Amino acid sequence: MNLGVFNRVNYNIKDTEGGGMYSEWASLTSLVQHGNEESQSVLAKFPMSAGKDVAVAVVKQLASNLGLTQAAEPSPLTTDKEVMWCMEVICFGMSLPLSEHDTIRDCVSVYCEWLSALLPVPKVCVPKPVCEDPNLYARKMITHFHNLFIPRKGEGADTINRQAVLCHRVLRTLQHLAHQSSRLDRHTWEALLLFLLAINDTLLSPPTIKDDVGDQLCERVLSVLFEVWLLACVRCFPSPPLWKTLRETCMNWRHRVALVEQWNRVNILLTARLLEFMYGPSFPEIKIPEEDAQLIPANASRDCIAQSWFRFLHCLGNPVNLCRPSVVSQTQKFLQFAIISETVVDPSQHPCLSALPLIFLKAIKGIAGLVDAFLGIAQPFLWEEGSCGTGSRDKKEGASSHPPSATHSPTPPPQRRLAKSFSVAPSAVTKGMPKASLIGLTSSRASTVQTPSTPNSGPSSASSLPSVLSLGSDTRNPLAPGRPKCNSILHLFGEWLFEAANIGCEGAFQNRSAATRLDGNSSKRPSSVLVDNRKGSFSQPASLADESEPPLPPGGGKYEAGRAEALGALCRIFCAKKTGEEILPVYLARFYLSLQQGLRVPENRECGESLASILLNSSDLFRLDLDGVQVLLPYVTDALEVVLPDKDLKLKSLSVSKTELRRASIHLLLSMLALPLHFQNLLIKELSNTNPERGHVTFAQLKPRLMNLLINALQVESDSQNAQMLLGGLMLSVQDSASAEEVEQVTQPDVGPGSDTTSNLLSSASDTVSSFSLPSDFRSLGEESLEFHHAEGAVPFGNLYLDYPVGLVKNSAHALFVRATYLVCHRLISSWKTDLNVSLAALELLVGLARTHIRETDALECKRAVKWLCDYIMHQCGRPPPAHSKDLHSAIVAAFQCAGVWLVAHPYLLQDKESLTNVLEVVELGISGTKSQGKPGEPVKMKDEKELKPASMRVRDAAEALLTIILEQVGYFPSPCGPESLSSLLDEVSLVKHCNSWPGGELSQEAAIEHFRYFVIENSTVLALLEEPLGNDQDPQPTVTVLIRGPFGRHAWTMQLRHLPRHKSGTKYHTPNPGRPVPMADVGVRHEVRQRYFPDSVDRIPQCKIDRSIPTLDSLSAEEPGLQQLQHLIERQSTLEQSSAEQKQKQEAEQGFCQQQECMPPTPCQEYQTARLFLSHFGFLSLDSANGNVESPTTPITALNPSIPGFCQDLEALDSMSSRTCDTVHVFYVRAGQKTPEEILANVLSPDTVHPHFLEFLLSLGWPVNVYRHPGWTGHLTTSWKICQPQSTDEVHHSKHGGCLYDGQTNVLYWADASSEVAFVVPTRHSDAGSSVPSFDSSGSFSGDPALSGHGWYERSISESNPRSQRSLDKPRTLSLDLDKQPSPGEGSRRRTGATRNLPTHSNTKVLVVWIESFEDHLNFPLSELLSTTYTGLESSRPQERETFIIFLQSLASGLLRVHLQGPVGRTSLATPLVDGMVVSRRVLGSLVRQTALNMCRRRRLDNDSYQPPHVRRRLKVQEMVQKYRCEMTQPELLTYLFTSPPS
Repeated sequence: MNLGVFNRVNYNIKDTEGGGMYSEWASLTSLVQHGNEESQSVLAKFPMSAGKDVAVAVVKQLASNLGLTQAAEPSPLTTDKEVMWCMEVICFGMSLPLSEHDTIRDCVSVYCEWLSALLPVPKVCVPKPVCEDPNLYARKMITHFHNLFIPRKGEGADTINRQAVLCHRVLRTLQHLAHQSSRLDRHTWEALLLFLLAINDTLLSPPTIKDDVGDQLCERVLSVLFEVWLLACVRCFPSPPLWKTLRETCMNWRHRVALVEQWNRVNILLTARLLEFMYGPSFPEIKIPEEDAQLIPANASRDCIAQSWFRFLHCLGNPVNLCRPSVVSQTQKFLQFAIISETVVDPSQHPCLSALPLIFLKAIKGIAGLVDAFLGIAQPFLWEEGSCGTGSRDKKEGASSHPPSATHSPTPPPQRRLAKSFSVAPSAVTKGMPKASLIGLTSSRASTVQTPSTPNSGPSSASSLPSVLSLGSDTRNPLAPGRPKCNSILHLFGEWLFEAANIGCEGAFQNRSAATRLDGNSSKRPSSVLVDNRKGSFSQPASLADESEPPLPPGGGKYEAGRAEALGALCRIFCAKKTGEEILPVYLARFYLSLQQGLRVPENRECGESLASILLNSSDLFRLDLDGVQVLLPYVTDALEVVLPDKDLKLKSLSVSKTELRRASIHLLLSMLALPLHFQNLLIKELSNTNPERGHVTFAQLKPRLMNLLINALQVESDSQNAQMLLGGLMLSVQDSASAEEVEQVTQPDVGPGSDTTSNLLSSASDTVSSFSLPSDFRSLGEESLEFHHAEGAVPFGNLYLDYPVGLVKNSAHALFVRATYLVCHRLISSWKTDLNVSLAALELLVGLARTHIRETDALECKRAVKWLCDYIMHQCGRPPPAHSKDLHSAIVAAFQCAGVWLVAHPYLLQDKESLTNVLEVVELGISGTKSQGKPGEPVKMKDEKELKPASMRVRDAAEALLTIILEQVGYFPSPCGPESLSSLLDEVSLVKHCNSWPGGELSQEAAIEHFRYFVIENSTVLALLEEPLGNDQDPQPTVTVLIRGPFGRHAWTMQLRHLPRHKSGTKYHTPNPGRPVPMADVGVRHEVRQRYFPDSVDRIPQCKIDRSIPTLDSLSAEEPGLQQLQHLIERQSTLEQSSAEQKQKQEAEQGFCQQQECMPPTPCQEYQTARLFLSHFGFLSLDSANGNVESPTTPITALNPSIPGFCQDLEALDSMSSRTCDTVHVFYVRAGQKTPEEILANVLSPDTVHPHFLEFLLSLGWPVNVYRHPGWTGHLTTSWKICQPQSTDEVHHSKHGGCLYDGQTNVLYWADASSEVAFVVPTRHSDAGSSVPSFDSSGSFSGDPALSGHGWYERSISESNPRSQRSLDKPRTLSLDLDKQPSPGEGSRRRTGATRNLPTHSNTKVLVVWIESFEDHLNFPLSELLSTTYTGLESSRPQERETFIIFLQSLASGLLRVHLQGPVGRTSLATPLVDGMVVSRRVLGSLVRQTALNMCRRRRLDNDSYQPPHVRRRLKVQEMVQKYRCEMTQPELLTYLFTSPPS
């Protein structure tokens, strides 16, 4: 016998938990526990046999009149005395042993029928006295019912089930009575509530015994108690003594799981009604099943709801005591059991208390659900009783921390459950599933029900996140905009949550006396945190401590799941902080201390439930300007080093999804990356001195750890979305480091302890990282031989480390650049090649790396990156045909574009023979489908021998674009004129004005065209030939000026045919006349010689027969008409010569002397047919070409007739097609609280209404240009790609503005590279009024603006190209590069030429950048109204909100900026490097925003099957012009046309 038990027999629980708001009121607990005298019958004074005989006889007779077996008859009882006597008998009958089941059943039937006296229509069998005073008799009957519920000892299971059935009937009758009766007075209500309390206490206060009557009726009696109590709150609000009694008795039942379930059920039901009138209809509604929603009458007053909600919430006392068996078992029933039991020495050791971990978890989950309800998180969560915790391991040890429902079922079978629980969404209430297994309102939990047997699946006790639909977006449902302040929620639930979050923490419950002195009333809310400087521990108030409770193991032991839930709820509360909201310092301090304890990493590096819960619910921790939150950085970093680098993460709870845990951890990491370089050497204050060995840490010392964490996480990441987020963070880190070094002109030093090993950027923080990474300690490159690495097989790509710079500064941007390049390129080839989204994100990262300026970058690293890109393209093109898909070709196209960026950014790469060969080989592969140089040993296949079969037309187009970049842009971009235009600004008008023949004055385009000859070469290039020399060249040489309009732009050439080089141009080409020579006196002797063709001896040789076989010429003259004609010509010539000689002799005879004609050189030629010379010299004209029509495929030239109407307009349309992609980004500024477009557009008019950093950000996006003098894209079609005159001569100069200067009227911000250009426009009210907005018809399609439709270029979809396009899709596409063989534009080809003015769907992706002062304003951004200010002239239809990308930027108090992305959900729209929730520095903000906007647009183009690259659109436009304006001429006619004089 434990003597200590006797010392606690008289223990009164109300001494510690019974105070509070009922402390001044009396308790009715003794009446409930010891029973009412009215429940005792006078028959109990007699022997049992005598009383039984009386009861059997009387009750049987009374039951016969009820109409159960025959028609009901009026009761013979007519007086009060008679009724009272019978009721004494019935009262005794209900206490009979269960063997007298029939008698007990009849007693129940009699009372149930008599209670109908309280109903509007009583039954016939009810005695008259009962009908006359129903409340009096009802109170007595309700009191007598108590005897039925008293457990009988020694009964079998069958009889207990019978008793339970009768009890169910009584409860059902009383519940129906409470709902339907309008005659219940206050006394009857109180009697009913006291009865329900009494039977609950009788059945539930003893320790749980499996399958006894208390176990079977547990949930039923509790549900009836709470439901009737809710009804009483509306009909007759219970008195304070009753509330106090409810609270005290509930504490006796805390070892019952059903109590907490019903408590949660009522709390969530009342909370739903409470939120309705507190926050209005706009607040997220809690979806309650209809049958449960009816438990509270609709006419319940607001005050009633509020009072009931608060009282029910506190009816269990402190829920945290559920984790303390010694407190829960401190009841009379447990103490009595311990006294009489031989196995249970202490009440806290009773086996039924093994369910406390589950009960504690359910209670904390219920509180967390209420927290989520107030936060407005309306997301369902289905939770099975046995799905949480470490079930199997604990059961083997004999005490499961969370007993599954299979082994512990304290409630009736599911089909008999009447109690309900709640979910937040109707979909959560599924058929066939016990509703008691549903607990509503918990945030960040799995949105789908998964079987607990599946590893890493199913609902999580640590609130795991569901899968997301957009990159980096917060997976939880959004918080309600009108949610209460964090302080208010913490006032309600903070004490419980803080205490639950700190169970099992060292020193958490010490120094009770100090806390008591601070706050004498232990029931009050704690107002501060005590820090013991000597022991380094923090103390909780006395209400949170218990001296008699032994300390829990670190982390909470079996109660860790509940602790994790509390930590998760706290994280959600603090992460719900609004911009500018203040949280009390006491709450922040307690929160930070709780997280410090929860983030502790165990020695076995296992991720516990508390750690997982914190990570899953604190994604926004470093994004919210929480005061002093940076003190948690070292602890969060420790936790992330457990989760992210480990591929085989050890999770204590199998219900937590590893993918979601890693995603939440990545969110935290992305919000921390910018902190080290921002705060640099600022010291991070130690939260407490509990860990003196940590020492003082600065922000800069965390950078190597964060970089290692980022890279190692990327090495082992297998989830697509997580990998994309990490790639965005890697780009941020590289650019931020490079920008910081460039600004400071210093390389980042190696800081922090252990910088040679663990802090080394090139080291690995985990032993489980993949083998392709750099050595875990980079010193091995200098200490060990290269063969060591090859022996391990760590490098699958040759000499990966051979040329690696050993002397690299470890923590520099260069080191991070090298590591990022190696890692991303390798994973791109090895494991990401089949995932389109990750491949695109990796290629976007490589594009960003190519453009990042790093001082130490050398050619070898860039060469290796380009080689990897080429290998990637070859590998993807070489995949088997079944693997070829739209996604695969999109990845190949993106890789070609990436390679072009690398070559333009590093032109010296093409000076390397190997790099040049690699690049040209993949270009050839992309264009033709195969390489000329195959595998080793295979013969070389010449290009003219190959059959052109590219992987797809898109791949061919991308390869052509790369080839053009190599030939035209690499090493020459940007041109001396700047990157604004890749084409020449000269056109026909400007060239004619420079000719000598131009008389001056105005010159129209039509008039200028008349001076040119137009030809089309290879059906893709238009040549405009001007044969007049320009006025600045006085040298009379054959001169031709050529305007070349090809797929990649317009270029102007001037060429001269010279016989001497220019440096000898001073030498006279024609010598002066030297004069006649002096005649010589001596005349030579003229010898008459007969010319012979054969020697004279020939005639002496006799002829033979064969000599006569060759006929003589004379013999054939008569037969050949040609010889006769030749003879005739000879005779005519002889006659003319004789006549001329005779005339000369006659003239000499008449004049008497011989006149000699002087030989003079001819005058130099001043007019040339230079067009013919140019075409001939360049091989476009040849006499060897085939005769006939110029339509012959062997004829490469076609003449155009510029006199046909429309030629000038089409030529202008061709010039208005840019050879680069063009995009527009509109930038807005939103001050705190602004919701109307007028307010937002007016902000940028003055620098006083915008943030000081906003203008700095604008200028980092691009460079300012004047739209009238700018030859590139200006943000609107009417002013783009041409230099025009402003509409008014008065130019507006803004000396002080907030960004309105760049509204597109006179200036914009512009950025361009060799393949794309983007304009940044800051709309204002002026620009909105002045811009021409295209009109749309009722269906939203473009109805036409003639000014725009004549000059625009548009992308078109297949459906817009041809009404018969569906049929054309079935036809096989030609893959030949000979465009003449492809279908003409009018025959349903894949690409549209632009003849029709139907605008496309994805011609102009809308991207908005919105600077917001308050983060909550992104919810109220008036997008639909502001879209009217974003017209660019390229719209195909009215812009849709759902198709618009928005990048929100919020400036934090620290000077950093928080990013929030919003846009359409698509397979490829999740562009990087910006990720939702990322925190970035001002240094790289403009660059990252620009890259993200460009990548958003590029991805939309990649996702559009019918998208045509710019050079293809230009080529098709040329083909259209050929069809419309070609000259139908034969080859001789074409030559004749060229020999004629040029047009004047």
